[in-house]
Amino acid sequence: MDTNLVVVHTHFHNRRTGVTRSIENVLPELKKLCTTYLYGYCIEGEKISTSQLKKILFSKENIVVHCHRNNEILKMLWYRVLGAKFKLVATRHAETVPSGFTKLLLKKSDQVVTLTSSMHKTLGIPNVKVPHGVDTVFFSPNQKKDLKNIVQKNIILCAGRVRKAKGQKTLLEAVAPELQENKDWALVVVGKVDKPAFLEELKEVAKKNNVENQIYFIDETLDIVSYYQAATITVVPSFTEGFSLVCAEAMACGNTVVATKNVGVHSELITNLESGYLFNSGNTSELQKIVKSLMSKQLPQLGARARKEIEENWSAQKEAENLIRVY
Repeated sequence: MDTNLVVVHTHFHNRRTGVTRSIENVLPELKKLCTTYLYGYCIEGEKISTSQLKKILFSKENIVVHCHRNNEILKMLWYRVLGAKFKLVATRHAETVPSGFTKLLLKKSDQVVTLTSSMHKTLGIPNVKVPHGVDTVFFSPNQKKDLKNIVQKNIILCAGRVRKAKGQKTLLEAVAPELQENKDWALVVVGKVDKPAFLEELKEVAKKNNVENQIYFIDETLDIVSYYQAATITVVPSFTEGFSLVCAEAMACGNTVVATKNVGVHSELITNLESGYLFNSGNTSELQKIVKSLMSKQLPQLGARARKEIEENWSAQKEAENLIRVY
């Protein structure tokens, strides 16, 4: 442990997101390497109060504050105005071009962290690439896991917020016709619904193909690991991602993952035909061909290779070690 280093991670957001899980994944590993605190709300973990934060920030310790959103950076910059001395690290979680205001805040940070190669190259601000890591003990295979609310024994999973940008409609249009021919398979979509009208579009695809009893819509859950463990295949059909923690977590749980090419970190995580399968976003026929071949076993399941890839290259331990270098 680096006893001279004190790190504070912040989380100011009213709902849980992939950013939330990424912080929760790496904190236990960081705590093994240095004194680490968590300040904020709507996140699991032992948190410090505002008075404790102030005491840390205005101490003479070697302090690093790691922020993940604009509002967090703003608050920490205010403490600097008041005289606090610390190193400010900010992670850019979105792959979209940052607004002028966001870019200004990132420039005021002492170090900027990006998550993917494309983000690292195109951000336009000096930065260090440190990909998210997965807790490979928590996110691990369990072939005996059953979901009591799912009748079918074979599960195709899609996890993440239910919105057009996540590509669930492409997935349903590709998979629904195959479910007609495979009654022992189910598609399970897990995530918070942004707009009810879009959910109705998805349900209409299921109804049109007469597979309503094989497609399940599950609300956001803290027990997402059980769904990974019960699934055989996970599809990540997103048109855009900041990182794509779902892809990494599913691989860690031994799923065969089918994900969109060159979106988020998909093409870095997955070597096509070796540790998973890649397809072009929005290409329903290409996705359908892959899923159909997996269901009929014409293509091999690659869950074991996916798990090995995460263990060797994408663990939370490795992320923590890389962050310590940044700090």
